Amino acid sequence: MERSPTVNEIIDQRPMSRYQLWTMALCGMVIVLDGFDTQSIGFLAPSMAESLHIPIKTFGPIFVFALIGLMISSMSAGPIADRWGRKWPIVACTLIFGTFAMLTARCTTFDQLLLCRFLTGLGLGGALSNSVALMSEYAPKRQLAVIVSIMFCGMPTGAVLATQMSSVMLPRWGWQSVFYAGGVLPLTLALLLIAILPESVRFLEVSGGNQQKISNILGRISPELADALLSRSPQNAPRKNAPVVSLFTEGRAAGTVLLWIPYFMNLLILYFVVFWLPALLRQTGKPVSAGMTAIMLFSVGGIAGSFVEGNLMNRWGALTVLLAEFLCTTLLIASLAFSVSFWLMMSITFVLGFAVQGAQGGLSAVAATFYPISIRSTGIGWALGIGRIGSIVGPMLGGAMLKLDWNPREILLAGSIPALCAAAATFMSIWLRSNVPADQQDAGIAGESAISHG
Repeated sequence: MERSPTVNEIIDQRPMSRYQLWTMALCGMVIVLDGFDTQSIGFLAPSMAESLHIPIKTFGPIFVFALIGLMISSMSAGPIADRWGRKWPIVACTLIFGTFAMLTARCTTFDQLLLCRFLTGLGLGGALSNSVALMSEYAPKRQLAVIVSIMFCGMPTGAVLATQMSSVMLPRWGWQSVFYAGGVLPLTLALLLIAILPESVRFLEVSGGNQQKISNILGRISPELADALLSRSPQNAPRKNAPVVSLFTEGRAAGTVLLWIPYFMNLLILYFVVFWLPALLRQTGKPVSAGMTAIMLFSVGGIAGSFVEGNLMNRWGALTVLLAEFLCTTLLIASLAFSVSFWLMMSITFVLGFAVQGAQGGLSAVAATFYPISIRSTGIGWALGIGRIGSIVGPMLGGAMLKLDWNPREILLAGSIPALCAAAATFMSIWLRSNVPADQQDAGIAGESAISHG
């Protein structure tokens, strides 16, 4: 009797179905709305401060509390998803950030803003990390780097969408209207997710999920195999907890640490640029519009970088591409410190967005391949959580340097140091892998090598 194909064989060896593409599109929508909310607060803060009579200089904690919520959720939602599945944490987190985005529009005091932004962050972090895990588990291994990096263009796309909607809605209906839109959209999407988003079929198999459900999903992926799939024998795999300590067992410790460092440094750079580049440009005598133009170009560059990142990684190897991006980022930020021409600065900002946000998608593709399915949400969630610490530190460092009366050139030169640290950690990963004999490679290194060498 001919053996029925396994889940991995169906997903990895066959062309992608419309069902898989639609599942990934739903996850991509979550990421776009995540980017919309994360970036919109920066554009709206001046209007909020004026309307609510809250000094703009006191908005720092409001920004930071949202990022703290993101960090906590990224780290806590991953283990939950590795225990119970990806779908419902995504739905719950989308409902949370949609609800509290809408409630932000009703805030009238500093404390209310602080609480709503923190609770919004709790939803955003878990939605992002588990969406990446779910889409990676419906992607063929040969296309995983391309798909995950393309999906990460949702973050800068959300930022661009927030900019455009704010420019139209803010002067007509006030800052509250943007938050209402930022709440209605994810709440509507959550209803769609409840109705049609499937659970990860790879997760169902490794966790001993319902065999009928597995066969039904696989039948949607490969309708011509439906009869054979419905007769598959149950796997009866035991359901296991996925403690964070698993990220450091079975030879994964060095790889985990060397992945966390670039995550931390890259998000530090990203949020440093988004929060402080407009202010630094203003200090050099550029008009206020230059800051908006710079952030727009940085986001558009990020979209372009996310689209090509996966193909570059498949061609040259993931770690090689990431190393080149971090070295380029070091030089680009330093170049901004010495640039005088407006258009040269804008060009550098575009390329910087390409490198920084392209690398963010690349890091997530590496994380999705590095960790096995049983701890994948935990691995991605903790990597993003560590990165969120960097996103908190970046704006704080920029503010501290301004308070010390550093000039824009000194601040930008200091901003190139994190990129150099990320490059050093990536080089260490390459060196470590090249010095481990093939017959001694542990599960973690072997898992990452699938994407590291294209």
